[in-house]
Amino acid sequence: MEERLVEIELKVISLEDTVQQLNEQVYEQRKQLDDLRALCRLLLQQNENSAGAPGRTPADERPPHY
Repeated sequence: MEERLVEIELKVISLEDTVQQLNEQVYEQRKQLDDLRALCRLLLQQNENSAGAPGRTPADERPPHY
């Protein structure tokens, strides 16, 4: 009986560790998602601002290697 309890306790400890690791991954992914959303908002805003400039098209811009 005691052996079964020890086995169950070890499984619970292992599961708690797994849950903790998953929580850390979810937290990191949430931070990345927030950063990507902020970047998308910035890029959309820049695109809207540049689209409003009269007479400017991507064809008018100099390539980055010049």
